[in-house]
Amino acid sequence: QVQLVESGGGLVQAGGSLRLACAASGRTFSSWTMGWFRQAPGKEREFIAAINRIGGRAYYADSVKGRFTISRDNAKKMVYLQMNSLKAEDTAVYFCAAAQYYSGTTSTGGEYDYWGQGTQVTVSS
Repeated sequence: QVQLVESGGGLVQAGGSLRLACAASGRTFSSWTMGWFRQAPGKEREFIAAINRIGGRAYYADSVKGRFTISRDNAKKMVYLQMNSLKAEDTAVYFCAAAQYYSGTTSTGGEYDYWGQGTQVTVSS
């Protein structure tokens, strides 16, 4: 059974940084595409970033490109989201997701099979 557990959220001032982590269980982590999404109150879930199986390719939403970096450590079954230059509009619950059967990167939520419970990120202006 696959479980994803996010951590690292919190309250930060605008311009600051946070690093989110997602710990995965499951024997085939290295074969999953991993992604980060977020959802703000009253808004739809939004794609943030994705990384392919070996970590050689990443894909970002325009809203975070140049500020956020996704990475993974297959040996530790971890995926990370380094968030810099945070803005008030980055405030949301951030979710980690795993796509078992996708070979590249995808921004489509429906392609992901497993989701974490989310971690709150609040950016004060």
